Amino acid sequence: MFSFRALLLLCACSVTLSAYAADSTEVARGEYLARAGDCIACHTIPAGKLFGGGRPMDTPFGTLYTPNISSDKETGIGKWSAAEFYTMMHTGKSRDGLLLYPAMPFASYTKVTRADSDAIYAYLQSTPPIHQPNRAHELRFPFNQRSLLYGWRTLFLREGEYKSDPTQSVEWNRGAYLVEGLGHCTMCHTAINALGGNSPSRRFEGGLIPVQNWYAPSLTSNKEAGLGDWSIQDISDLLQAGVSNRGAVYGPMAEVVYDSFQYLSDQDIHAVAVYLKTLPARSGDRVTTSAAVNEEKNRLSPLGKKIYDSQCALCHATQGQGKLPDFPPLANNQSIQMTSSVNPIRMVLNGGYAPGTMRNPKPYGMPPFAQSLSDEEVAAVVTYIRTAWGNHGTPVSVREVNDLRSAPLY
Repeated sequence: MFSFRALLLLCACSVTLSAYAADSTEVARGEYLARAGDCIACHTIPAGKLFGGGRPMDTPFGTLYTPNISSDKETGIGKWSAAEFYTMMHTGKSRDGLLLYPAMPFASYTKVTRADSDAIYAYLQSTPPIHQPNRAHELRFPFNQRSLLYGWRTLFLREGEYKSDPTQSVEWNRGAYLVEGLGHCTMCHTAINALGGNSPSRRFEGGLIPVQNWYAPSLTSNKEAGLGDWSIQDISDLLQAGVSNRGAVYGPMAEVVYDSFQYLSDQDIHAVAVYLKTLPARSGDRVTTSAAVNEEKNRLSPLGKKIYDSQCALCHATQGQGKLPDFPPLANNQSIQMTSSVNPIRMVLNGGYAPGTMRNPKPYGMPPFAQSLSDEEVAAVVTYIRTAWGNHGTPVSVREVNDLRSAPLY
């Protein structure tokens, strides 16, 4: 027969277990949302300790170093409250009121709901504490004057949680919330102007990623990566598996898929694809070529074809048709023909792999040719690939290749 004291202990244990279960659920949800926000990519050095910070970000204004956001009470955010964390996400102001540099995508994270912010906070507080002091930024004058950020914020920050569009479906709104908020996709796929902000009139029109020297293609132009003629399945496959019938992701997007998108549910990936599919198409994408451009193409293409036939055709096939799903086609490939030639140059120089994901655990890769091909040879083969088989890209100069030889790999 139970005593009254035993009954009290049993009730107390039940409450404790229920609270633990609730906390565990909140932490798990926070981990999922932190994945959606790709927090690992910036706040963890490759092969470093989780959320220990210190990753350098080279920008046109100098070098920023990401902060420690582990649960460490001295060097991380272990002493922060959930309200202070939400304020940082929502306003771009640190716990002590310090204005954050916009390499932290708070202009997107401001759209994150308080409930989701609290869940991410709970997850970060559950991670192992990493005692690693934050490193001071190395910014040139006058960009090291944080007071200038007031002007930036006036121009580019619009505080406020995401508001659903009642004219759209629940799925579309979920996709918009993930893309515009946690996913902060505009950070890369919208060009950064001279003031270090994204131009609202050029949303998703693509641009160079100065931190990593890769080009994020336009999602509104069918000349680049416009999704107008993509199927929802092709978009979903590329985001979640890293490969699809339309090609594969490399460079910074491979990191996004590896650290973030592969962990999202099928429903959320589908919602993202639905939203991206509705981005307005940009008109006026006409290809024009001059006599000088044609002359350079004719000069480089014979050497480029020779190199392609000996080094590339085994995998990508003689007419550039590729061998799906392992080796993407180069003929009629939008990523090859984009206005910017940065990405194909970097792939030839540095090689690379599509991300190893749960849906594509053993990806095929491309070897680097930086050591075996000269600048002239790289320019020739990339020019050939961009202009052969009906492709409408422009020739690549030797100088463009040389400038990218020293670009950071990460």
